[in-house]
Amino acid sequence: MRFISNPPARLAPLLVLVLPLWAGVAHAQAPTPPAPAAFRSALEGYQPYTDEKIVPWKEANDNVGRIGGWREYAKAARQPQAPDAAAKPDPRAVQAKP
Repeated sequence: MRFISNPPARLAPLLVLVLPLWAGVAHAQAPTPPAPAAFRSALEGYQPYTDEKIVPWKEANDNVGRIGGWREYAKAARQPQAPDAAAKPDPRAVQAKP
């Protein structure tokens, strides 16, 4: 009867042997963290602000008259623009992970 009445006392030596083995198996199966992504600076393509050349208004008006006036600007606006092959990617676009 004594064997049946106190089963935890009989299992204690077995637990002392099994717990370290179980802890080792749990540690061995831990997943390895992924490699960190390559660093890419947000300022990589930064171009500082540059002032445009200021043209006197008389010269600007004469230039518009030489190229055909406002009608040339209207024609250019109506024509569909082909996408520029060297266009920079949109910085707000989501980039896929490699």
